[in-house]
Amino acid sequence: MKKIPIRILAVVIACIGFYGCSKKADNEDGFNVKYEQYQLSNGLNVILHQDKSDPIVAMATVVQVGSNREKPGKTGFAHFFEHMSFNDSENVPKGANRKMIPELGGTRNGGTWSDGTIYYEVVPKDAFDKLLWIDSDRLGFMINTVDEGTLEREKQVVKNEKRQRVDNRPYGHTQHVIKKNLYPKGHPYNWTVIGDLEDLQSATLEDVKEFYNTYYVPSNATLVIAGDIDIAETKAKVEKWFGEIKAGPEVEPILPQPVSLEKDVKLYHLDNFAKLPEIRLTFPTVEQYHKDAYALDALGTLLSSGKNAALYKTIVEAKKIAPSVSSFHRAEEIAGTFTIRVRANQGVKLDEVHAAINESLSDFALNGFTDQQLTKIKAEAETSFYYSIESILNKALQLGIYNEYAGSPDFIKQDIANITAVSREDVMRVFKKYIENKPAIITSFVPKDAPELIVSNSTKANVVEEVISQGAEQKFEENDEIVYQKTPTKHDRSEPPLTELPALSIPEVWESASTNQMRILGIEQVELPVVNFSITIAGGQSLDPKDKLGTAYLMAQLMNEGTQLKTPQELEEAIGLLGARLSISSGKENIVVRGNVLVKNFEASIALLNEMLLKPRWDLNEFERIKSRRLTSIKQSKGNANSIAAQAFFKQLYGAEHLAGMPTGGTLKTVENIELDDLKAYYTSNFTPKNATFHIVGDIKREQVEKALVQLADWQGGEVAIPQQAEIENVSKPKLFFIDLPKAKQSVIYMGKAVVPGDNNNFYPIEFANMRLGGGISARLAQTLRIEKGYTYGAYSYLLDSSYQSPFVASSQVRTNVTLESLQIFKKLVGEYKETYTEEDLAVAKNMTIKSNSRRFETLNSLLGMLETISRFDKAKNYIEQEQNFVINAELIDVQSAIENFLDEQEMIYLVVGDAESQLKRMSQLGYGEPILLDIDGNRI
Repeated sequence: MKKIPIRILAVVIACIGFYGCSKKADNEDGFNVKYEQYQLSNGLNVILHQDKSDPIVAMATVVQVGSNREKPGKTGFAHFFEHMSFNDSENVPKGANRKMIPELGGTRNGGTWSDGTIYYEVVPKDAFDKLLWIDSDRLGFMINTVDEGTLEREKQVVKNEKRQRVDNRPYGHTQHVIKKNLYPKGHPYNWTVIGDLEDLQSATLEDVKEFYNTYYVPSNATLVIAGDIDIAETKAKVEKWFGEIKAGPEVEPILPQPVSLEKDVKLYHLDNFAKLPEIRLTFPTVEQYHKDAYALDALGTLLSSGKNAALYKTIVEAKKIAPSVSSFHRAEEIAGTFTIRVRANQGVKLDEVHAAINESLSDFALNGFTDQQLTKIKAEAETSFYYSIESILNKALQLGIYNEYAGSPDFIKQDIANITAVSREDVMRVFKKYIENKPAIITSFVPKDAPELIVSNSTKANVVEEVISQGAEQKFEENDEIVYQKTPTKHDRSEPPLTELPALSIPEVWESASTNQMRILGIEQVELPVVNFSITIAGGQSLDPKDKLGTAYLMAQLMNEGTQLKTPQELEEAIGLLGARLSISSGKENIVVRGNVLVKNFEASIALLNEMLLKPRWDLNEFERIKSRRLTSIKQSKGNANSIAAQAFFKQLYGAEHLAGMPTGGTLKTVENIELDDLKAYYTSNFTPKNATFHIVGDIKREQVEKALVQLADWQGGEVAIPQQAEIENVSKPKLFFIDLPKAKQSVIYMGKAVVPGDNNNFYPIEFANMRLGGGISARLAQTLRIEKGYTYGAYSYLLDSSYQSPFVASSQVRTNVTLESLQIFKKLVGEYKETYTEEDLAVAKNMTIKSNSRRFETLNSLLGMLETISRFDKAKNYIEQEQNFVINAELIDVQSAIENFLDEQEMIYLVVGDAESQLKRMSQLGYGEPILLDIDGNRI
């Protein structure tokens, strides 16, 4: 392990709402970790877990308050308050909660679901005290700093999140329709987590304070600290920072409230953005940890996952009316649902799909499933378990969530036992009890101009579409000097200093070559008994014939569908019984083989991979199915505003003949042209180990890898020349393109230019220079567009590393009626970036980069990504050390030079996807002439 001057240990704090389980425990089972559990005098439950095997520790906070604690008329409060909690508190400076953690080299976020709220942070060890300071202040000293301006700003941010995740995407209102009709009025699950718009808008300061005082109390939370910590020292710190917080009222447990249906309830919605008809059947079931929940989980997998699944065989394989099917069980704290979902092919009537679902269920009732199918599920569950505790953050979360919802961290042992104990009889019993011939909520979401596709006798769902008028949004002004009475404290709650920061250890990379001259790169990582591996084969879509774009994509997909020795069903079963995942896919520049498996099954998984690579089945029926699925996916993407924007942006930036300007996976026209023989021809000409690199990380030695890869010795072929992409010239004056998406609630904005290839010496300096512009929540774009203005849920800028000139992209999804104002902010922030970039920016960027480097090595996937970067761009094995040395030595003039030479706003294009009726006339005010109109395929009108 090489040493360079920083090794970071992250610390995770998880605050998880908790009832009961006050014991002190020292446990070595379950997670295979020791933990100590105790309770502070104010009721805060604390779990400490020491783990010195990783250089980082993750941090999370879960409070026992989800949308199920809300009241009718005041929905969305739990999620809204999660947003509010990242603002100010009495002893932490304004904006520090969001900005400080990333600027200390950490990461932070939050999330809310029906039953709880989670906050999580990952920080360097030297910032552990600061993390305790920030989190304890949020829990105990936050509410006095909230004023009307802060309240209104977060309302607008949350409404933007709702528009982005619900209103402005296909099928976004489905959960709202299901919940309103499955659960009776007043039931805690009668509303979605994000809530009803009118409730959110009417929220008052008094409402927020009441919510905080009721639920954000120590007795309703558990603190989990996991990482390379000293237990005794940490206990003292927890007592100091959290011990003096007022206990608050006790929160009563919420009991299970299952529901039932007397008959089917059929509802439909004409979806403004959907391009394909979708049907969902939702059955009421049981709450989490109920004895039937485990068998229902297995049933969801058995019905739809895999070639032998009843729904798949009937709907996808036999009737060919949909490209895929899904079924799943979702058990929550007080009730559960079982869902069957089918997004059908274009023009297929959902009555036909509904009949096919019923036929599948009848087949399952008669024929059931094989023992091998159930064994496969359990083998996959074993592998999944290890990956679920791979990171320190995940370990902390698992400890906290079992403690929160099952009464003890020890419940993991019982949970795993319950999963593995599921029998054939259990599955068939719950199928008959909850699914077979039982009433369901049946929803039909169809394209707005295709009402003939809805299920017969359906009733129109009550979906309230938001009306966004120009200038109608309420204005807000934030007060930087809020006057409030500060809470008296026993301890000094001023900002603590950083402590000592250990050195960063870069994992040692070993290199070898296989007998067929394939390069091998590996990292031995011994913490878990699993391995992740990949093979990247240069070429991908760049080797497709132009009139048959998508050939590599379809070929890669088809290679997953059986071998000459195994049917698709047999191959899938063989992989599953190993608890493995093996897949082949194609992108613009590479074909990628990916796998993960228990180390004990690695050699057997390579034997299966050898079959997949050297003996593809070339099954005509599977080819037709995959081709149909790809065509359906392309049609579906035409209703997604972000997909439309990305494809059109790159087409205008690079041109239709450049690889970057062509959609990955082809177009409707080019995919229609592809035949099975085209896939075989591509394979014969381009599928060679000479263009390939094998990467592997995990608990495995070099000698074991080399021995296993001897099985690939028969894979032969010469080196294939990869076409070089033409260099493009950026515009000399900005252009603005506009695509109409009628009635869109948000506008998608893209701007950018082409810079340098990923292997160019200037690539990393440009990436570093961008950090303070759009590299996270603390950067200019997000701070202005989200935090200051409340126009969006997020705004970022980034580089996409490529073998050709990589694109620099800045993007956001903003409220429709501030499209012009947002464009003007992009123009100003990017255009003035060089002049406004200061020594303070440089210091912050250096700190963020250097300290965050250690998080790059926490998981197997992050290590695998490092190896793939080395091989793809021919980087040195110590390239991260080289990049860090650049950062350490960078001066202000170096960054400003990179901005001037590569991020010139006058060389960028802009693209907007939004509602032309309300916004198009305003676009000329940007100052770049009349907008150039494009259709949804990015062609000029």
